[in-house]
Amino acid sequence: MPDFALVLILLLLTTFSFFWGRRRSLVVSNGDTRKLNSLPGYYGYYVALWCGIPALLIFTFWHFFESTVITQFIISSFSGDTTSLSKQQLNLVLNEIRNVANGNIPAANVAAEISVAADYYQELQHISSTAITIITIALAMIGATFAWSRIHTQQRARNKVERVIMVFLILCASIAIVTTLGIVLSVLFEAIRFFQAVPITNFLFGLEWSPQTAIRSDQVGSSGAFGAVPLFTGTLLVSAIAMTVAVPTGLMTAIYLSEYATPRVRSLSKPLLEILAGIPTVVYGFFAALTVAPLIRGWGASLGLDVSSESALAAGLVMGIMIIPFVSSLSDDVINAVPQSLRDGAYALGATQSETVKKVIIPAALPGIVGGILLAVSRAIGETMIVVMAAGLAANLTANPLESVTTVTVQIVTLLVGDQEFDSPKTLAAFALGLVLFIVTLILNMIALSVVRKYREQYE
Repeated sequence: MPDFALVLILLLLTTFSFFWGRRRSLVVSNGDTRKLNSLPGYYGYYVALWCGIPALLIFTFWHFFESTVITQFIISSFSGDTTSLSKQQLNLVLNEIRNVANGNIPAANVAAEISVAADYYQELQHISSTAITIITIALAMIGATFAWSRIHTQQRARNKVERVIMVFLILCASIAIVTTLGIVLSVLFEAIRFFQAVPITNFLFGLEWSPQTAIRSDQVGSSGAFGAVPLFTGTLLVSAIAMTVAVPTGLMTAIYLSEYATPRVRSLSKPLLEILAGIPTVVYGFFAALTVAPLIRGWGASLGLDVSSESALAAGLVMGIMIIPFVSSLSDDVINAVPQSLRDGAYALGATQSETVKKVIIPAALPGIVGGILLAVSRAIGETMIVVMAAGLAANLTANPLESVTTVTVQIVTLLVGDQEFDSPKTLAAFALGLVLFIVTLILNMIALSVVRKYREQYE
């Protein structure tokens, strides 16, 4: 039976179990003078959970190990010559058997032993599908019957159902934590391998970045330079330009929309502004490379300045435009959270609207605004596509915004593009850069949270 059909049957059985358990609770309550401990719906959920969860766990567990078990059966059926193959050769044979069994390769085009193994593979798949169908449906029915038989008036069905829901919520919340931990450990282990080949002082304080290493020692470029200071400088330069554009514009936009705009203007302007946040970054990259960069180069030429065709200024300006909705939305939410009583009190003391904004609202909302700005800085530091298309790939150690620069994220993409072997300093350098980027972003987020926590105002 196809997996979709089996899942559909489980869903139908679970739904039926809900109504079955609910009706059972009503019947039990009619035959007993005592009232039900929980609402009838909780007894239905109780039976449905016993029906669905064990069957779903077995179904998931089975499919997780099904391929491994079938592969072991196939390997055990091989002749002696096949079992003596290396791991890579054995994987190729197994892939060929799977392709024949799935119909991707005609059986007439392969060896007889492969064709026989493919038939055996199909037979094992059919047996596995039949077995999991029978076991899953039987387990669902047994679980529902067991829960149905335990229903009585004093059963705390609500507590049991809510306990299961609580466990499910904890598991969902743990996914983010486990994923973050996995990302950190995977990056950290590879970065440690890089620092075993390249000293960390050379990486953090070196002034030249040229990670092109050769395969043989007699080739040109056999010793790369892994000084990341030009990358850090380029990242800070582009991010500073972006925040110079995004922070004033976004903050002033938020103040206007929250304090001065009429409800009609706000209802039209805010969605239009937030459309900028939904535009893909590659589109911003096209805009920067094809429109902004030539425009800046033309203005620079008219003023007698030597402007690169790919400059930090072009990338920073467009990145700032992209971050404006981020700053404005966060600032707008924080400003709107300031109680209206503070505004009314300022007006009662004779303050004008502009004085109220400057002297009351902005100071009250400042911690949240600062936190939002720091989060926007993290967003700017992690941007890739705009810098790739508008700022270039040259690792120049410069503070001139008219020259071409590169950033940490751009170099990570460059180092990991194509088929790479994860045993050379060139490739492992991407993980070291990722670790530094992760640490910087984490520090900025912690600063933002600490600022908000320390200086936030609580109103009754």
